[in-house]
Amino acid sequence: MDRKTLPGTPGHSGLPFADSAAGALLDADGVVIGWTPAAEELLSLPADRVCGRPARKLLADPAGLPGPPGGRPVGAWSGEAVVRTGRGEELTVVFQVLPLAGPCTGAAAEWAGGPARYFVLGAPAGKVARWRQDQAFTRELFLQDRLGLAVFDAELRLVRTNTHLLPYTGLPPDLRNRRLGDFLQAPDAAAIERRLREVLRTGRPLILAEDTVRTIEDPGGGVVMAVSAFRLQAPDGQVFGVTALFTDVTEQRRSDERLAILHHATAAVGGSLSVTGTGEELATVLVPGLADLAVVEIARAVFTGEEPAPGEDGTVPLRLTAAAGERAEEVPTGTVVPADAGSAPSVGGSPSSMTAPLRARGSFLGRVTVRRGPGRRDYAPADLDLLCEIAARAALALDNARRYTREHRAAVGLQRSLLPPAQAETVAVTTSGFYLPADTATGVGGDWFDVIPLSSARVALVAGDVVGHGLGATATMGRLRTAVRTLADLDLEPEELMVHLDDLVSQLRDEPNQPDEPNQHEGTNQHDGPDQSDGLDRPSPVTRPDEDPAPGDLRADPVGATCLYAVYDPVARRCAMVSAGHPPPAVVDPDGTVSYVPLNPGPPLGVNGLPFEVTEVELAPGSLLVLYTDGLIEGRDSDLDEGMAELSRRLARPGAATAPLRELGKEIISARPAHQLADDVTLLLARTHAVPAGNTAVWPVAADPAAVARLRQDAAQQLRAWGLEELVFTTELVLSELVTNAIRHAGGPVEVRLIRAGQLTCEVSDPSATQPRMRRALLTDEGGRGLYLVAQLTTRWGSRYTRRGKTIWAEQPIPDEAGDTGDTGAQDVPGVPDARNG
Repeated sequence: MDRKTLPGTPGHSGLPFADSAAGALLDADGVVIGWTPAAEELLSLPADRVCGRPARKLLADPAGLPGPPGGRPVGAWSGEAVVRTGRGEELTVVFQVLPLAGPCTGAAAEWAGGPARYFVLGAPAGKVARWRQDQAFTRELFLQDRLGLAVFDAELRLVRTNTHLLPYTGLPPDLRNRRLGDFLQAPDAAAIERRLREVLRTGRPLILAEDTVRTIEDPGGGVVMAVSAFRLQAPDGQVFGVTALFTDVTEQRRSDERLAILHHATAAVGGSLSVTGTGEELATVLVPGLADLAVVEIARAVFTGEEPAPGEDGTVPLRLTAAAGERAEEVPTGTVVPADAGSAPSVGGSPSSMTAPLRARGSFLGRVTVRRGPGRRDYAPADLDLLCEIAARAALALDNARRYTREHRAAVGLQRSLLPPAQAETVAVTTSGFYLPADTATGVGGDWFDVIPLSSARVALVAGDVVGHGLGATATMGRLRTAVRTLADLDLEPEELMVHLDDLVSQLRDEPNQPDEPNQHEGTNQHDGPDQSDGLDRPSPVTRPDEDPAPGDLRADPVGATCLYAVYDPVARRCAMVSAGHPPPAVVDPDGTVSYVPLNPGPPLGVNGLPFEVTEVELAPGSLLVLYTDGLIEGRDSDLDEGMAELSRRLARPGAATAPLRELGKEIISARPAHQLADDVTLLLARTHAVPAGNTAVWPVAADPAAVARLRQDAAQQLRAWGLEELVFTTELVLSELVTNAIRHAGGPVEVRLIRAGQLTCEVSDPSATQPRMRRALLTDEGGRGLYLVAQLTTRWGSRYTRRGKTIWAEQPIPDEAGDTGDTGAQDVPGVPDARNG
């Protein structure tokens, strides 16, 4: 017999089950005339003990030999019997009797003593049952229609497949002896064969490795197949092939991709409180997972925080907000188009586009449209469901951004209303202020600056920093700024003003924080809002939920602040300043020299009980006084010294001393990006002016009523010299009243000063510390009308304490004609821009 081997099979020609089956030859009378080695091993009986004996003698019960069906052997028949082995044990075997076609001749017949009629094969019943299971498993496996099964030889040629190898078009009808590259795209075939070779080489099974499969005839999107494989070996260990199972997981993969897109979109879109940012994030997250081009349109009202309301025709104007993907730059973002507020999700004019509305809490906020380019599969209903789910979640984020925008605009409006104008111009200084909040989420904080005109052409410059951020700090800032302006209007000395402000902060710190619930009456609900009397005991937000606050224990958030208060006198060209824990101001001389005022700062506001020290410096006309908060010089990664050195470097650059204040301030602020700020930034730039000596006049007055007449003459002569003829009469009357009161109630010495600087100021100083008070005199009173007349004849009047007593002052506006022909009172400096342009 030729022992040639078939391709892909082990190197022998034996049948799979014949090697382990016992065999015997029987003659017509059932006598054993032949015995195989496998039979000897199975029954432990050598051939010389069995041959020549009837086969029934091998049975445990010779009378129970099963016969053929019908009692006569017509063909092959099988059965089950219990035999007794040579060891005396009983063994159940399954046998099959094969009738032979003719009698044996030659040596076999002579040895057997007669012609052979039957060939009997037998095996233990348990082994036969396993053979039958293996056969059934293999047969059913190749009949499965939900997975593909393929047997490859050692050269990865297909030996056997089922009809559903690949649920895809473009496969040849007969795949035997073909390679995967004969009908699959080369990259796909190479990827699968690489995995199968690894299984052949190592013997490690391959479990559910996913690959995209595309045929040569239909190279479209293909299908995703999960490939599992194991190596085939003969009993002697020789490898002769590999079996692979192909499972179509395309829909599962697409479902996983849709779920991943949904999770990614939820995380990306929900992280912004900007309307535009939310739209951009939504467009970006849809590309390329769901679309090649995504366009987001948002209702125009959303950008201002308003709730979109459809017009009479049922449409809402949408602004094309964001686009991402292929040719996104061609999308005309910013344009406004009307859209039906009742539109529903839909596939567009072609299967490669679809649109979903952005709807939240019953409001139509916009829509999102996605498109796919050529070469990608059309949208399926599941894709539209995914887009609708993403749109619904994005709409909630968009509505949150809309609500935040509304609250943010209100908060910023409050913040801006509590701050002074960014630019101010007075006789004493030209200023420009800047504010940059560190809390970008709310856009508000507690830093502030102020420019307060004082009497006698002086001006107060203020910079302050309230602890914390948000509306609480803003409210505290507003209270402190109002307090500073009120105290400044009383013309207090800087150190005295700071003491009063310190007391106020201490009071705010100790002020109890009342609960938010307006209903504090038993059994009643005395508010017009929604009924909140649900029987629940709601503690104040400043207490722990499990604590029951006692009366008086409810405290507000900690209140603290730093403040710098400076008073500049353009007549004396001196600036007095006091600090409550605030960094010192910088001074830029007209020649560009930068220095910091050597302040001795007191404790922050709210510490209470400690004094404040005043520092005075002389400022040349055109000097630049720079007030700021610590947010400008202190960063997350830098200390105060480094920040002050950096500020000095920027102020010392060539041209900074004469640069327009707005440009210089923007340059300084731009070096502090908002995302790097550790605290709010406030910057106040003040360029000083001086009142020329010729615009002031001073007269000492003896404590004699007769000296008043001489004073009136001198004052009238000075006013005429200034071109203020129209103010002579009122000025004489004001000076007469103020000087007479000073002589009568305070004695001497008395000093009178006129200042022409934007307006005419009359000052009368005396050594008394008694403040004058205006009152309404009765018809029967002989006096008491002097200050009333002064108040009626002037625009403003008041008094302030000095180190030598007090000064009473009154201001009058300078007529336009005199102001147009005369000097403005402020001394300009060569090289410094005019105040109106600074």
